[in-house]
Amino acid sequence: MSPRINYTTAAPEAFQAMLAISQYVDGCGLEHSLMELVKTRASQINGCAFCIDMHTRDARAAGEREERLYLLSAWRESKLYTPRERAALAWTDAMTTLDDHDALSEAFDDVRSLFTEDETVKLALAIGVINVWNRINVGFQVEPPVIQAKAS
Repeated sequence: MSPRINYTTAAPEAFQAMLAISQYVDGCGLEHSLMELVKTRASQINGCAFCIDMHTRDARAAGEREERLYLLSAWRESKLYTPRERAALAWTDAMTTLDDHDALSEAFDDVRSLFTEDETVKLALAIGVINVWNRINVGFQVEPPVIQAKAS
């Protein structure tokens, strides 16, 4: 598999706009560890190898425990996540797939019980942004750096 288009050079203004919104999300005040779990989880659902690689590396660099990253795809069956993380992960699942409106409503209620209104909006934006990055990277077949290095 090789990249279809280098979107960073083909449309640099669009890439810069995405970077700007990503930088806002990264500095919005939500816990870094929570944000990396959300980004990794959405990337797992969307099958985005580039983003899974990036966000698990970022999470590890920030001190995230390996077992929490290993079990993230089965977070519902694990007791390693806080109630706040579990609420954010449920909402990530529901907002990423959007196929079950009842689950989305239930997840929203859980998020609102543990997040302020401001935090809820910022979390929704974070979920939306990582989903856009996933779709761009999967659509253009962007590979993680480790695979890129092996291919060279």
